[in-house]
Amino acid sequence: MTAPSTGGKIVGAFAASHSPGITGWPERASDSARAAVESAFADVRQRIAALEPDAVIAVSVEHFTNFHLGNLPAFAIATGEDYLGPATPEMAKFVNVPQHRYPGDAALGEHLYTSALDAEFDPALVQGGLEFDENFCVPLKHLDPGSRYPLVPVIVNGVNPPWPTAKRCYDFGRMLRAAVAGQTAAQRVVVLATGGLSHWVGLPESGDINEEFDRDFLARLDSGDPAKLTSFTREEIDAAGNGAHEIRTWLVAAGAAGTGFDVLAYEPVEAWLTGTAVAAARI
Repeated sequence: MTAPSTGGKIVGAFAASHSPGITGWPERASDSARAAVESAFADVRQRIAALEPDAVIAVSVEHFTNFHLGNLPAFAIATGEDYLGPATPEMAKFVNVPQHRYPGDAALGEHLYTSALDAEFDPALVQGGLEFDENFCVPLKHLDPGSRYPLVPVIVNGVNPPWPTAKRCYDFGRMLRAAVAGQTAAQRVVVLATGGLSHWVGLPESGDINEEFDRDFLARLDSGDPAKLTSFTREEIDAAGNGAHEIRTWLVAAGAAGTGFDVLAYEPVEAWLTGTAVAAARI
């Protein structure tokens, strides 16, 4: 008798900053900072390869590449067969990533979307045409340089208020974990969150870094305590910059992992305008 198929499983969860400077002008960081960040990325790349995932749920914000103030969803799930990134030749030059198409896992994306509806989330559905900016292109240059892993892009609004609450983001991640377990097509799934940490975009404070906020956030991420992770207020995040609201993607990953994360690197890199970190869930 053939054993019944078991559901899929999240076998790894990772989070990383996606500052364009990481790939676009890495030489502007100090040698030690650059080495620490690139070593952490290399560590994660090896871990993901060892996990042999069938698909990667890639969670990030997007910077008005696809959405705009006339249509800015709190959450969106893409179900394309592939994705263009970077979106334009100019952007490709800016982030130093060759423009190409990334493979997608349409079936898993469709399952995640219907599961979200069943769980009473109402994400936007992007069936085709989603294009990447630094959100995915920068970290994936380090983590999947050959673009081997099929992606399901998940977008969280972390760029313009009003934002989903920290708890809502964490719960969205929990929903993703249950959704992965409820299907069999992708048995081994990795979650990758990108964004943050502290930084200011288009403001006089650009280049400032709030190390106190960053280290507090990473300590909470390490603890894995949902109460600590979901208690951030808008004002607390504002103190670390408008770009710090991208930590919502990390909260999604934390909810999906259901455990604490090891911080593999943290460097306050002013030349990259960002508190830069890489972390891995203890799964």
